[in-house]
Amino acid sequence: MKLQFLSLIHKATRQIGLRLETPCAELGLDPGEGHLISYLQSYGPCPIAELHRVLGYKPSTLTSVLDRLSAQGLLRRLPHPRDRRSFLIELTREGRSVAAAIQRMLEALEARIRSRVGRAEIAGFRAVMSAIDQVTGVEVRARESARETPKEKK
Repeated sequence: MKLQFLSLIHKATRQIGLRLETPCAELGLDPGEGHLISYLQSYGPCPIAELHRVLGYKPSTLTSVLDRLSAQGLLRRLPHPRDRRSFLIELTREGRSVAAAIQRMLEALEARIRSRVGRAEIAGFRAVMSAIDQVTGVEVRARESARETPKEKK
């Protein structure tokens, strides 16, 4: 039986990653680093464990990525208020600037995609994604009420 959904989702993920390689490289990032920066813009600061779960990096790979982005001045590690063995990751001012550029890039790409589909197709896509959520039962990102983070430092 030919996979009707999963192969297409994998293909789309790969296409998006390849499409974002050049614009991310112009910002000094690879697409995975861009994804991490974009995630932190929306959901940071957040625990390293959350980044691991959401992005799917091996722990050693995630540590290397965080080290590179920290060395570039894009993010910083903060002590976790409830777990002395862990850190929260947040964007720096420069990181927020880069994240804003990535967000503009993603919004433009999504607008181009959206211009080629209708409401019914978008609803169908959302229905498939909802079915994936239901069937897998996997919650990738913690609910907001389950996350505790310190107030953003100015």
